[in-house]
Amino acid sequence: MKKKLIFTSFFSLLGLLFSAQEKKEAVKEKWKYEPNFMVGVDVLNTGISFFSDRQLFQGFISSKIKDNIHGIVEAGFEKNIYQKNGYDATANGPFFKVGAFYMLAKDRENEFNGFYGGAKLAGSFYNQEYFAIPIRGFGGSSSSISLPASSQSSFWLEGTIGGRVQLFESNFFIDVNMQPRYLVTTSKQDEVVPMIVPGFGRSSSKFTMGFAWNIAYKF
Repeated sequence: MKKKLIFTSFFSLLGLLFSAQEKKEAVKEKWKYEPNFMVGVDVLNTGISFFSDRQLFQGFISSKIKDNIHGIVEAGFEKNIYQKNGYDATANGPFFKVGAFYMLAKDRENEFNGFYGGAKLAGSFYNQEYFAIPIRGFGGSSSSISLPASSQSSFWLEGTIGGRVQLFESNFFIDVNMQPRYLVTTSKQDEVVPMIVPGFGRSSSKFTMGFAWNIAYKF
């Protein structure tokens, strides 16, 4: 009798375990990516472009992948000049960024409202020209040389920390974020480190900080 009771309990327990596992697998199989897109344009830097030497136009497309994880693709174009410490250079070209971010805190009523953090891989293929590069001569004398226009490429890692908030009851959102950047690798013209990298900024330092104030629309 005891043996029968033990076997009955054992197989009942196994049945419950298999049933729970099947339910978990069923829940996993139920997950499906539902197409959703948010498209945004950086209105702050676009506005500043009309009043400064730096002309920067950029936008993004993001999509919720699963739970709090969102994928994002950014693209843009920048034209800028560098006139400092004897350098006189110009650069212009497109840039691209691909990455993801995680919603750290979100609104219960609207999961697209909240704060997020993430990372992106970025690169730029651009044209540059040096009109003057300072050179120190003998006896402390100084002069400069120029370099012809050339095609270059640079790649960097970029973090993103920001937040989104819905505008009233519409499909429009305000998206504001900061972008700490680290230049990983770059091509050089005659061993001269580029002074400007479109999308990255002035690259006399490997670290820069970007900022974007976007108006976005959710489809």
